[in-house]
Formats: sequence, C-alpha cells, structure tokens
Amino acid sequence: MANTFLLIGSLLGFLGVAAGAFGAHGLRSRLSPDMLAVFETAVRYQMYHVVALLITAAVMARVGDARLLAIAGWSFITGVVLFSGSLYALALTGISGLGAITPLGGLAFLVGWACLAVFAAAR
Repeated sequence: MANTFLLIGSLLGFLGVAAGAFGAHGLRSRLSPDMLAVFETAVRYQMYHVVALLITAAVMARVGDARLLAIAGWSFITGVVLFSGSLYALALTGISGLGAITPLGGLAFLVGWACLAVFAAAR
C-alpha cells in the first residue's frame, strides 16, 4: 500500500504542478479574478494533500500497512478528487452546482487528518 500511495501522490503532485502552471500562465487572461482564485485554491489544497499522502506512504513503509493509515491515504486521494476536482471544474466551466461536491472532499480531508492523528496518538 505504501508504494501505491507513493505512486498516486507522485502523479497527483505532477498534475498539481502542471495545473498551477496552467492556471498562472494559461488561465490568467481567460478567467475572472474570482474563478482564478477558485482554481488556485484547488491547486493549493491538492498540493497540501499530496504532501500528506507522501507522508502517509513514508510512515506505512516504516511501520507497515496499518488500517488507519490506509484510511488516511485513501481519504486524502478522495479529497483531492472531490475537493480540488470540483473546484477545477467550477472554475473552468462556471457550473455553480459543482460547488456542492466540494464539502464532501473537505470532509474526506478531515477524515484523513483525523486518522493520522488517531494513529499517532495510539503509537
């Protein structure tokens, strides 16, 4: 599982850097300042949680596949897809209904952080 999280984290990191560059260079003249800020928030939270996923992978590599770590890792991935993905889609399409998905991604992020905390407290 550690290698899976390392691979997915690396791919999401690559995509996050690419999205950030695309936003800074390709979208600045195409999106309103508000939608550009939404896009930048998606990139920022994606990259924060890529780091969290890579940390989860590193801890798993050291201690083994612990259930709480697996839940944390998958929660971070789910959060990136739902939170950042919905914000990317909102910024690029303007479909405001996509914003309803964003809180589910935020909840997934919170589950991931809570699992890491509980795992750390139990060690």
